[in-house]
Amino acid sequence: MNHHERIARIFAGQSVDRPGFWLGNPHDEVKPRLLEHFGVSDDEAMRRLIGDDCRWYPADWIAKYNHSEGMWASGSYYSVFAECEDTATVDAYPWPDASHFDLAPLRTKVSEGEGSWRFGGSWSCFFHNVADMFGMENYFMMMYSDPDVVHAVTRQMVDFFLAVNKRVYTEARDTVDCFFFGNDFGTQNDLLVSPEKFKEFILPYFCELINQAKSYDVPVQLHSCGAIYKVIPWLIDAGIDALHPLQAKATGMDAETLMREYGGKITFVGGVDTQELLWRGTPQQIKDEVNRLHDIFGDRWIISPSHEAILPEVPTENIVALCEAATGMTLS
Repeated sequence: MNHHERIARIFAGQSVDRPGFWLGNPHDEVKPRLLEHFGVSDDEAMRRLIGDDCRWYPADWIAKYNHSEGMWASGSYYSVFAECEDTATVDAYPWPDASHFDLAPLRTKVSEGEGSWRFGGSWSCFFHNVADMFGMENYFMMMYSDPDVVHAVTRQMVDFFLAVNKRVYTEARDTVDCFFFGNDFGTQNDLLVSPEKFKEFILPYFCELINQAKSYDVPVQLHSCGAIYKVIPWLIDAGIDALHPLQAKATGMDAETLMREYGGKITFVGGVDTQELLWRGTPQQIKDEVNRLHDIFGDRWIISPSHEAILPEVPTENIVALCEAATGMTLS
């Protein structure tokens, strides 16, 4: 069973030879260590060696934005709406334009991972962008005091991401097997906003992004760190096919709870604890935990860290142990 077929079958809830595996996106300080350890010269060669089934190609990070003005070009959008009280100011802002993206670098990058399962599309992190544009505290307060302004800013950001994704789906469909988008809306113990505000200011825009992907027959994987247990039923109803990264130590995000409540309804991606286990545990403890999680999740699971960015504190031997436990290969 090849990498692409394995993950496609996992998403479809079909039998596979083993769970999927995605190493994630290790921190820039970690990657050289891994290349040296495995004796390879680049990330793609390393992933092929370790049996990684997946690659991540966020279109709006890889494609080149060819314009010298506006929000996306300057990067100077932090707190620009901190004191905004009217939607006209929002409309007048120099919002980014998806037509300025050159998709050629995306196609080139994706060609390197031929045969893998490709997470792609725009990262579409509108929740983070809007928080940056208001300042997070202002953003949350303005959900109560100035909801029209919050919706106006969110509308502009989401329309941009929808436009980027439309270009990907229509001009570069072969670069994406699964729409993967990320918006961290959980803390260690709960949501960043109330379920009611989540349902008003976040979920409807999630639905638009999800429905667009589904209209092109593209499955959807959502990333959110933190304790998001309270809204997982809404996310499933909205149409997500997979949930990442399953922050194992966050309230309600342990494997037993997730499988009991949502097993068979969704594909799980992640769950191997990065807060304590990967950087403090032994290689054998990591292998034991992967085996334990496999017993709970079964094969409708993609083994991956509970945060995609493996940090420099994680010993190389622990990363190797994760890879070996995931694939059954002997690498060290």
